[in-house]
Amino acid sequence: MSEVRVDPNLDRYAARAAALRASEIRALFSVASRPEVVSLAGGMPDTAALDLEAVGDTLQALMAEDGARALQYGGGQGDPELREQLCEVMGAEGIDARADDLVVTTGGQQALDLLAKMLCDPGDVVLAEGPTYVGALGAFQSYEARVVHVPMDAEGMDPDALATRLEELHHEGRRPKLLYTVPSHQNPAGVSLSEERRHRVLALAQQWDLLVVEDNPYGLLDFKGEHHPPLVTLDPSRVVYVGTLSKVFSPGIRVGWVMAPGALRDKVVQLKESADLCQSNLTQALAARWLREQPWRDQIDRFRERYRDRCRALTDALAAEMPHGCEWSQPTGGLFVWASVPEGIDTGELLAKALNARVAYVPGRAFFADGSGGRSLRLNFSFCGEDRLREGVQRLAGVVQEELELRAAFGTQLDEGTS
Repeated sequence: MSEVRVDPNLDRYAARAAALRASEIRALFSVASRPEVVSLAGGMPDTAALDLEAVGDTLQALMAEDGARALQYGGGQGDPELREQLCEVMGAEGIDARADDLVVTTGGQQALDLLAKMLCDPGDVVLAEGPTYVGALGAFQSYEARVVHVPMDAEGMDPDALATRLEELHHEGRRPKLLYTVPSHQNPAGVSLSEERRHRVLALAQQWDLLVVEDNPYGLLDFKGEHHPPLVTLDPSRVVYVGTLSKVFSPGIRVGWVMAPGALRDKVVQLKESADLCQSNLTQALAARWLREQPWRDQIDRFRERYRDRCRALTDALAAEMPHGCEWSQPTGGLFVWASVPEGIDTGELLAKALNARVAYVPGRAFFADGSGGRSLRLNFSFCGEDRLREGVQRLAGVVQEELELRAAFGTQLDEGTS
């Protein structure tokens, strides 16, 4: 029997720290990173698709021409040149951004943490899709907010369900602090909020005077090369926008940003300076130079095409291999497929068997604050090659099929025992 470890510092922690729990995704990394395991669990972009020689040349030129400044402290709002370049990135989706409205952060995750810290008191209600991004759950829960989920389907968040949630909370005497959403190629579901629903969601936000946090890591990774109108373009005074270069350039440079109206932006800068003084000047300068000098739109096209082909390989393999009763989403872009297994199977309990079969996924409960998602799992297709994806699905299908057969045999034994 494994030893139960009691933290001797438990009584020293603030309540918000004592309540923190390890991420199921992070806990998987040590096992899923083994070469014999086909990992469908992560969310890593395929940085091998980058022109690494061009990245090296850009960094070398940066150090030769501007190294002293790049290695110095910077301002809390972020490098002005980078913010100008990020406006160009946002412009590719039709967003009319100004550099003064942006705050550079350490990836999109720090942006979510700063917003949660700024907006959430203990017990505050945050509305979010169900399922939703696990990093957002961690950020909101770390400041003791209560996340209430809004159901979604193949067209994204259901506005009728959102209206119902808002009415229920009103009758409880509770007013949500904000609505958090990933409207384009959602993590973990892979689906996008239809344009008609975008307008309906924002109309409800206006009706209930609700602030909207739009997280948009995947908007430029639409498999058809199309762009849904970002929510911030439809109601810029009500939407706080979070962006990142992690999925369209590199997660290793840790560059994200917040775009917010003036008063909110200034408060984010103050919180940012309290957290880390400033973003890395070196990574900011590298990102700015890359965006200024390299054909970054072509690079995004390469990512998009690669992920589209891998998504097709994964979903085709699911159709060919998975047992009857399994279902999965049809992603519009991004990095993920959301799947479910037949009734009676818990994907959290099944994970140990899957790892023994050398395949990894993320159990669905990781993406809910309320314990839902027991039959669900998230599959990533961005990092593995197509043959590896097919191999992983074959292993996963074998594990699910074996579980179904065991349950069928166990059920037969129960029936015989009661006859």
